[in-house]
Amino acid sequence: MILSLNQLKPAQGSKKKKKRVGRGNSSGHGTYATRGLKGQRSRSGGKGGLKRLGFRTVLRSTPKLRGFKSLKAKPTIVNLVTLEEKFSEGAVINPLFLKKNKLIDKINSGVKILGEGKLTKKFIFENCQFSSSAREKILKVGGTIKES
Repeated sequence: MILSLNQLKPAQGSKKKKKRVGRGNSSGHGTYATRGLKGQRSRSGGKGGLKRLGFRTVLRSTPKLRGFKSLKAKPTIVNLVTLEEKFSEGAVINPLFLKKNKLIDKINSGVKILGEGKLTKKFIFENCQFSSSAREKILKVGGTIKES
């Protein structure tokens, strides 16, 4: 006969019944039901309050959230390197053009061009923000920046 899960039984004496406390004097634990006399732990709900006392130290040790986080959306970032790779010279680069070419997802928060990498092509930029290094590189190559 093969042993299976439904045939398993606990070892003899391993299952001990829970002591039911507070069931009258004849149970052998009457009157105070093994809670002792007075005090917080003898009352109903007394044990839970004692457990939560340690939480105060946990709260005290966690740092306060400091500083400020702006709710204003930050502009989407595009580097000069990607523009150099993707587009030919003389391209008019604006947020709509970048979205059509799948370089950015959203245009409502604006676009910021950063100056990472080399730029050799002349581009025409419209409605974009620029880092100082990007602006410098664009003007050095001979590109134009149209600000609205």
